[in-house]
Amino acid sequence: MALPRVALAQAYPSRPARIIVGFPAGTSSDITARLIGQWLSEQLHQQFVIEDRPGAGTNIAAAAVVHAAPDGYTLLWVTQTNAINASIYTNLNFNFMRDIAPVASVIRVPAVVMLHPSVPAKTIPEFIAYAKAHPGKINMSTPGIGSINHVAGELFKMMAGVDLVAVHYRSSQFPDLLAGQVQVTFNPLPSSLEFIRSGKLRALAVTSATRQAVLPDVPPVGQFLPGYEATAWFGIGAPKGTPADIIARLNREIDAGLADAKLKARLHDLGGEEFAGSPDDFAEFIAAETAKWAKVVRFAGIKPQ
Repeated sequence: MALPRVALAQAYPSRPARIIVGFPAGTSSDITARLIGQWLSEQLHQQFVIEDRPGAGTNIAAAAVVHAAPDGYTLLWVTQTNAINASIYTNLNFNFMRDIAPVASVIRVPAVVMLHPSVPAKTIPEFIAYAKAHPGKINMSTPGIGSINHVAGELFKMMAGVDLVAVHYRSSQFPDLLAGQVQVTFNPLPSSLEFIRSGKLRALAVTSATRQAVLPDVPPVGQFLPGYEATAWFGIGAPKGTPADIIARLNREIDAGLADAKLKARLHDLGGEEFAGSPDDFAEFIAAETAKWAKVVRFAGIKPQ
């Protein structure tokens, strides 16, 4: 009875596959997914086409994959947003943890805590002291409710015991940040470097567990708030019921790509670090992230837009 499943996995892929991305073209998710799609296309000799389906906080893309045939030809670009959404959206017609099978983790991207120069703090302890002295007076910009910028800031508020006011933007947050109308952001590293290097914004700390090579003099938040860590992360998922042999093959090929010097360099150029592991490793990581952000969502009372 196992022979048909074995034959299916051995023949895979026999036609083009899709990777569904819940963000618009040109975003870091889209760009990184295209790098992995190109690698898989080259290694498996079939096209892995990137299909962007933004909307509803990535839930449109997730639902499309949940309800697709579990044959390895429709895959989901999984991000931290999926783990965060599990606690924000309570009326979805799917359960992400139950209905998506983790395939492979790909990359982690830290954020940077950046201040407008009008705020006198130059370290995290100084900023915490300043925030406690000015409760509710410091505005924190985010690109939207439930974004990694938002929850990273809320985790900081929870652990530091400070009162920052979240201000959510549908368009770029940076004009108001550069003008000083908002004073702090927890922004992904790649899009932060130009503002830090130009001196327009001050970098206090990175949100990863360790320092980053591109900002060697900037310490991690966790150096001052032990246990703090908040990174964006990307990977691949498949509909529940996808044959284990297909998942294993995709995982092997993606992990091989993450060991490839050229692909690693491209990922590093995007401000990220390769994040290889088994499907079980990725499942455990997603479960831990989902539980972690659930606590922050409850603390902050985050509701969907």
